Amino acid sequence: MITIKNIRKTYQSGDIEVQALQDISLTIKPGEFTAIVGPSGSGKTTLLNIIGGLDSPTKGSVKINETDITQLPENELIDFRLHHIGFIFQSYNLIPVLTAKENVEFLMLLQKKNEQARNERTLKLLKAVGLEDQIHKRPNEMSGGQQQRVAVARALASKPSFILADEPTANLDSKSSENLLNIMQRLNRDEKTTFIFSTHDQRVIDKANRIITIEDGKIISDTSQ
Repeated sequence: MITIKNIRKTYQSGDIEVQALQDISLTIKPGEFTAIVGPSGSGKTTLLNIIGGLDSPTKGSVKINETDITQLPENELIDFRLHHIGFIFQSYNLIPVLTAKENVEFLMLLQKKNEQARNERTLKLLKAVGLEDQIHKRPNEMSGGQQQRVAVARALASKPSFILADEPTANLDSKSSENLLNIMQRLNRDEKTTFIFSTHDQRVIDKANRIITIEDGKIISDTSQ
């Protein structure tokens, strides 16, 4: 359960205060497939970054289960993210010198999982995203769609409470986008993985079971479908 209460984010631009988010409150339940949508500059990525502990609000709280991550010291927040939050970025953010297998198991190394546990979960996840034949390839040897599927497997590797995906289809062609979304939808359905997207891609919006629309830093609609 994610509980966001009265989140406000203010940026200072010279003498001008810019309100990126204005008193955002919402709850996201386990197993949701939620899209946060809105035009560029609406605040959707800022909200995603605050939920993930990558940015701090000016005011308000973010509780994940019973932990208010806005109150955690930096070292505890880093550890919390490692064990509870998975990230998928628009630009993939794979480590270029590592293979697909090594990229996926990297977070498990940080979690100090043993080699057998890492190998078993890595191979299971790469098979789940259809890349069991690409395990020894590095990012520059794979297509954009394949790299993003590695990123999905990596996000799942640490067994997070939920996954945040910031414009995950933005750099993909239509076929790769559809394949990636089908994979994430299957993981959501079969493994009850919670996904929260920041997106303006209609294909993502069509597959979401909840759509939260933000404009000018405010929630203007919150609908289920």
